[in-house]
Amino acid sequence: MKRLTVGRLSPVVLALAGFVGHSQAQAQEPAAADSIFSLSGFGTVGAVGTDTSEARYVVSGQPRGATTAWSGDVDTKLGVQVNAKLNKMFSATMQVLSKQNGDGSYKPELEWAFAKAQFSPSVAVRLGRMGAPFFAVSDFRDVGYANTWLRPPQDVYGQVPVSHFDGGDVSYQTNIGSATLNLQAYAGKSKAVFEGVDVTMDSMLGFNASLELDGGITLRAGYVDSKLTVDSASLKQLVGILRKVPVPGAAAAGNQMDATDKKATFTGFGVTLDRDNWLVMAEYTMRRTESYVPDTDGWYATLGYRLGKFTPYVTISDLSQKSSNVDNTIPAGVPIPGLTKDLRALVDGTLRSQSNQQKTNAIGVRWDAYRNVAVKGQYEQIKADGPGLFSSPSQAFIAGKNTVNVYSVAVDFVF
Repeated sequence: MKRLTVGRLSPVVLALAGFVGHSQAQAQEPAAADSIFSLSGFGTVGAVGTDTSEARYVVSGQPRGATTAWSGDVDTKLGVQVNAKLNKMFSATMQVLSKQNGDGSYKPELEWAFAKAQFSPSVAVRLGRMGAPFFAVSDFRDVGYANTWLRPPQDVYGQVPVSHFDGGDVSYQTNIGSATLNLQAYAGKSKAVFEGVDVTMDSMLGFNASLELDGGITLRAGYVDSKLTVDSASLKQLVGILRKVPVPGAAAAGNQMDATDKKATFTGFGVTLDRDNWLVMAEYTMRRTESYVPDTDGWYATLGYRLGKFTPYVTISDLSQKSSNVDNTIPAGVPIPGLTKDLRALVDGTLRSQSNQQKTNAIGVRWDAYRNVAVKGQYEQIKADGPGLFSSPSQAFIAGKNTVNVYSVAVDFVF
């Protein structure tokens, strides 16, 4: 959801707790055998630079990012997670994450805080704050060490700025022959800040299904339905004007642009092949709303190959806009007092500022330099039609088609 203004903290994967715990046990003295608590964490120190000063490269929702002046705000983060194993059935997890948020600060935020009941080896229920499971790597997209990429492809992962939700879920796991089927249903609500603007998703209902096959193949499908609200003062002002102006098509355009309690859905499909030295990943996603937030389709494909401690990889991705969701039939030439633009041009300009279209070609390498430490470098060439997923674009950037080169380095670690 880019350009939510008029004129993008993610959770740690549950499995990481066990992984990090194993690493921690190697690096530190073992805890007391009867302790119910375990502590783990992760972090990234990164820097990003581009070849343009006309827009900022960001991770979805961030107000500050990289231009020709390199920035450490895009990827740098630190997370800490505490797990409590109360007994064979009940456990609890809390995670705090500090990274640049939608307000531009590094204020630590509570990402996970839930209780879990494992009723059987197949059935589990969780209540509280959990990761929003919209993508294949939703649970660990902020854990750089757990990913081959320097960061997940933004043409897919930049479509939704929400990283957690408050509610509950139920999961079921079973074997089908040699395959493992995982099912999850969840409900709740979520709130995020996107470049200083509050975004809420109420009445969330969703499900995910994944199938793990022999040969390191995993298939995934997911869907979520919600009510979207974008609490933008400038958007509300424009919608109010359009609804009051006695001009044909104005009220209809205002109603279509309104982003108050509007239906929004997100659908995703994914496949992963992790076999021998080869890694192949791909996802296809579809965002649909009944507001000025445009309908988009995103996809990526990644190919990587492990060469000892080094894993070079290539990624191609695409984010295309399917609809602006607004049929602007306002006649041209209707003046706006105090402005040079007419009303139709103002609406068209606002919709253009929301355009999410861009294509990305990326190459990178991961170097497992030390135990629990990975060093990465990545180069991206992004071709944006309009602002794409960039923040604070100039009017010339919004109006044109731009090619931007992005250079990134990062050190990921877990403890």
